[in-house]
Amino acid sequence: MSTTAPDPLATLGALPGVADAVDSVRKAVDRVYGHRVMRRRSNEVTAEAALRGARGSAALSGADWNLEEVRRRTDFSSDDESQVIGAALRLTAEAGQLLSIWRQSPLRVLARLHLVAAGGAAPDDAVGRPRLAGEPVDEPLIEAPLPSADEVAGRLEGLSGLILAGSAAPALVTAAVVHGELLALRPFGSYNGLVARTAERIVLIGSGLDPKSICPAEVGHAEQGRAAYVAAFEGYLSGTPEGMAAWIAHCGRAVELGVRESTAVCEALQRGAA
Repeated sequence: MSTTAPDPLATLGALPGVADAVDSVRKAVDRVYGHRVMRRRSNEVTAEAALRGARGSAALSGADWNLEEVRRRTDFSSDDESQVIGAALRLTAEAGQLLSIWRQSPLRVLARLHLVAAGGAAPDDAVGRPRLAGEPVDEPLIEAPLPSADEVAGRLEGLSGLILAGSAAPALVTAAVVHGELLALRPFGSYNGLVARTAERIVLIGSGLDPKSICPAEVGHAEQGRAAYVAAFEGYLSGTPEGMAAWIAHCGRAVELGVRESTAVCEALQRGAA
């Protein structure tokens, strides 16, 4: 009799509708990677995807600036919204540097992401570590009940164990679970949404689904709107098969919309207009 432990992520991958979402995402990603511009100018597409992804993630966290304003600005310290934009830009730039560490110590990466996001804007002793009992959390978009500090610590260890153990689940499923779990826990005192979406990006890159980081799911999350994002997240929180499948499908649609954005960038570069 086999004593192999079940793979919970693979179980989610078998939920009704999830396989269709995974297949749709894979086909979309393959199409943009096959664009002729990617053979010559992939670095430009990556840079533009990073900028647009940061803008989208910041929009979900309440700083909904137009792209050209994000591109133009250099000072991101003057007010709350500009600090969110600055945090999103720093996180997007950092994500690709943390892939090898993520595979060895996801919790170190999460601590680093919060440190990068905070950028000195929070008290030193609250940055880069999970919150302690009684410490407040600033995350205006997510109003779900806040898990206790002890529950956060336990579930973070569980999430880390899942990642370190590896899984046969598709990258989309793993990325959606990492994203959803971090939103549910809100382990830090600030910037949890930005950190969760960056962790999703890291999984998508590191899995090999999007190795050049040209499919910014953050763009798609923002395009679907804050209300749809919260509604899909409530499905994750429910823990039901239907709710989990809906959250994974929502994340899949976000990747596809990110692909559409980068395809438009490729077309613009091909025309010489970007």
